[in-house]
Amino acid sequence: MLEFEDKKAVVTGATRGIGRAIAEALLAQGASVVGIYGGNRQAAAAMAADNAYYGERLRLAQLDVSDYQAVAAFFAELEGQWDILDILVNNAGIRRDAVLAMMKEEDWRRVLDVNLTGGFNMAKCGLPLMLKQKYGRIVFITSPMGHLGFAGQCNYAASKAGQVGLMKSLSKEVAKRRITVNCVSPGFIATELIGDLPEVQMKEYKKMVPTGRFGTPAEVAEAVLFLASDRAAYINGAVLEITGGL
Repeated sequence: MLEFEDKKAVVTGATRGIGRAIAEALLAQGASVVGIYGGNRQAAAAMAADNAYYGERLRLAQLDVSDYQAVAAFFAELEGQWDILDILVNNAGIRRDAVLAMMKEEDWRRVLDVNLTGGFNMAKCGLPLMLKQKYGRIVFITSPMGHLGFAGQCNYAASKAGQVGLMKSLSKEVAKRRITVNCVSPGFIATELIGDLPEVQMKEYKKMVPTGRFGTPAEVAEAVLFLASDRAAYINGAVLEITGGL
């Protein structure tokens, strides 16, 4: 029997990078997955084609996680189809880097809206489906930048620090209902999110990692699946770093 057979999962930012690796790992272990994507239809089409053999166990839905009403409508529709939800992975995230003195107000707001408020929206609207069965696993994908900070990433770092605070409080609110809430905190992972950085900067970042390399999306997915499993039933309110020792 596969570890997540008959489990129902929602993964945001699911069609690229870490999110795609998580969604595909859950599918491979028997889960049914709704993968949320923001707007890249080409990436969504590629993922759907590559995973067509999973049939109806994979569904993709376009959704702006920062739009509370849209998120509420998504879960209302999902409840009519699934009735319950076992796993929620809040992975959707964006970067709009600039030093604070030059940062546009809309770039500050958009990063906080997607990375932090999006996680709040998904957790708030998804929780009733977990509370109904008194069971669930919520995992936020945060970042070491939330406590390390990087020049030019005030908005991103603030959103990631906020995710940890949100997770810590929520984990205490729902623990008695057999719902755990944790964070996975990837360091430098070889995805499109850092693919636009200058080569010189990429080399400098790699030097910071004691293992001497960037991580892979599959390595992050393994950590998420562990926290989403029954093996991690006593892990709650924790931040698991996948950083190569950063």
